[in-house]
Amino acid sequence: MSDIPVEAAAGKPDDVRRALALLNAAGARIGNSLDLETTARELLDVAVPQFCDLASVDLYQHVLVGDEPPATGTHDGGGELRRVAFASAVSDAPLAVPSDDGAETSPISVGSTHCYAIRSAGAEALRTARVQHISGQDGSVPAQFGAVVQSTLAVPMVARERVLGVAQFSRAKGSEPFGERDGALAAELAARAAVCLDNARLYRREHERALILQRSLLPPGDPEAAGLDIACRYLPGFPATEVGGDWFDVIQLPGHRTALVVGDVMGRGLRAAVAMGELRTAVRTLALLDLEPAEVLSALDEIARGLGASPEQSRGRSARAPRTGADDLSEVYLATCAYAVYDPVTRRCTFANAGHLPPVLREPDPRRDPASGDPDADEGGALLLEVPKGVPLGVGGEPFEQIEVDLPDGALLALYTDGLVESRDHPLDEGLDRFRTALGHAPQGLEDVADRVLAELNVHHGADDIALLVARVQGLPADSVGDWRLAPEPQSVSRARELAREQLHAWDLDMLADTAELLVSELVTNALRHGQGEIRLRLLLDRTLVCEVWDAGLVQPRRRRARATDEGGRGLQLVQLLSDGWGSRRTPHGKTVWFELPLPDGETKPADPTEALLSLF
Repeated sequence: MSDIPVEAAAGKPDDVRRALALLNAAGARIGNSLDLETTARELLDVAVPQFCDLASVDLYQHVLVGDEPPATGTHDGGGELRRVAFASAVSDAPLAVPSDDGAETSPISVGSTHCYAIRSAGAEALRTARVQHISGQDGSVPAQFGAVVQSTLAVPMVARERVLGVAQFSRAKGSEPFGERDGALAAELAARAAVCLDNARLYRREHERALILQRSLLPPGDPEAAGLDIACRYLPGFPATEVGGDWFDVIQLPGHRTALVVGDVMGRGLRAAVAMGELRTAVRTLALLDLEPAEVLSALDEIARGLGASPEQSRGRSARAPRTGADDLSEVYLATCAYAVYDPVTRRCTFANAGHLPPVLREPDPRRDPASGDPDADEGGALLLEVPKGVPLGVGGEPFEQIEVDLPDGALLALYTDGLVESRDHPLDEGLDRFRTALGHAPQGLEDVADRVLAELNVHHGADDIALLVARVQGLPADSVGDWRLAPEPQSVSRARELAREQLHAWDLDMLADTAELLVSELVTNALRHGQGEIRLRLLLDRTLVCEVWDAGLVQPRRRRARATDEGGRGLQLVQLLSDGWGSRRTPHGKTVWFELPLPDGETKPADPTEALLSLF
């Protein structure tokens, strides 16, 4: 806090005491929040009626959105101002300030009080506190008060050599007119408030950037998944709180499986949002490698441990060594994460947890039929799944465990962050009980379920971000799965082609028969030549057609570019040319090689196998 200006101190002892009391009040009451409008109102609460009868704060429009204000001495006084605060002691109904939704700006007219104040907003003008006195008849004072105003001070609000706007102080007829000492005091009040306003502007800019970054990293809309209906909600904290690192994700995996992810980076602000983005990208990358959930979290833990460390620290630290002592947690962003993989064929979900809150499962009531139309037909008890909690990401030194849970059709699975169930007013256990109750009595519609949960829990405290992912289990119908076992013999190739063609005919997908038959033949042939043991062929029909060929061999296939003189080596090239995607993943007893074909839409024709074959030679 700066000292009282010399001009304000020179005068009668009573005037000096009043000036000191006013500045003390300004120091205690202005800048208690990082909100622009609130800070402007705090200035007026100090000034009215202790210093003046009417007061207002007008800020540049670009200041309100966090942009850089113009520098002093380089500004011509023009621009668009918006009134963000007004106070009056001469009326029982002070002028209402427009809301953010319909806020109107007004241009600064040449020759107006505001124009003069802004053009004089240099360091010399502030130091000598030469503030102009006006009559209040130029439109800068509201019309209903113009007749009663006799003296007005218009003071530029300058912080860090940047002009934010204008503070205006007016005294009504019957009050003592402003003097030179009052001008110096007004300039000091405006200068102190301007610094607080600029802090709020900088915070708002960082908050908006972090929020834009965070939202850009979340899945758009409600994601789709095979065998799951999904509803997602994300609620940021209030603007007065910093952005957190909550995120959720829905990742499509081979074989129509789906990875469900919810995480929370500890800490706040732009750096937490950036760390969240890095972890979310890493999760998607690791998930597409088709690792087991516990392996995904182990690899993610290594990544999290290096997010906050310098390159020298990252190189000098053993990848597997746990943190101890002063090296403990200061270098990293800790994060919690729940990771689940759902298989719609087996209706089985594999969970792994890194210090996150446990998933909540509501099983359907077997005594009621969901198809009856009764909105409470699938109501059942909601329970916390006993998933091994694990340590947060970034701690290191501890392995992660995973468990498998069978999910019946019609069950509801909910993943969430702590902002949903915990606040200053409600402890965690109470929040979890309320969440289970809300989920247990939620309506049938999945979107209604998410809305009901948010409505019944205390989600308006704004102290933390909230992420909620609710999924209803459907599973793939039995008639959408073709599954066969084939002997490891050459005759199995023709048998696989025959089975694939018959199944596609049963699904009314004859347009895909030629392509699928050719690719199935290639994968089964590769399994015979390079794999081991019994061969398994599986076709899955959902939004796309997926073919999987399983064997007990551990060697993963590798695509290579065959030369013109080679007799073989073109099988996987053909698979890549004719399919929308292909890949290989490890299984507990070998590997699975798969490819995916889009379903006919009546407009585009499937790729011609003959043309693809010719292109390889």
